Amino acid sequence: MERRTFLSASLLSAGAVAVGSPEASATGPLRVQVLMFDGVEEQDFAGPVEVLGQAANFAGVQVTQVTTGEPGRVTARFGTRIDVPTGWSPQDADVLVVPGGGYADKTGPGVNRLIADEGFLARLAAADVLPVGVCTGVMVLSAAGLTRGRPCTTHSRAKADLAAQGGLVVDARVVDDGTLITAGGVTSGIDAALWLVERHAGAKAALRIEAVLEHERRGTVWRA
Repeated sequence: MERRTFLSASLLSAGAVAVGSPEASATGPLRVQVLMFDGVEEQDFAGPVEVLGQAANFAGVQVTQVTTGEPGRVTARFGTRIDVPTGWSPQDADVLVVPGGGYADKTGPGVNRLIADEGFLARLAAADVLPVGVCTGVMVLSAAGLTRGRPCTTHSRAKADLAAQGGLVVDARVVDDGTLITAGGVTSGIDAALWLVERHAGAKAALRIEAVLEHERRGTVWRA
């Protein structure tokens, strides 16, 4: 039996909460901001934006792309230019997705500029949001002290650095430590976003988006 068919049948037999029911929507819209910056990896942000954009239609999710400062244009790692409409405002979000990009290039655009920005890291550490790190975006969360002593994951090439900075590295594609979600490399952001939808609106909503995207999640979400 095809995986989605099996899971859908399991949900029906278990009497799962339907999308749009009071149980699924009681907390109101989930406000998600996706951080954009020069050097961001295209797939790191595009995967979550695609998933969360789909969820906006029926699962009570609002997604906005934001910069670290003023609104403006950013240039992604492979040259894609994106006009970002607003700056990051933690008070207007429940979730902040931090993609990766450019980690191996210590002097060029990418996450290393965020890691070197002490003012931004202080704001990030103090923000009352659920941080979701994708790929080497997790290293930005690490620099802000958010992964220290906590189960987490990142791109395979950065796991040793994450562990050296105090993260309890888990060999999983998506790790959910309750108030921190981290994902492995690049395409793992799609699975992290699907898990975020599942946390907010239920497995049925996540499966519906999987079907639209013709994507099947890999592995098991590690949960505390």
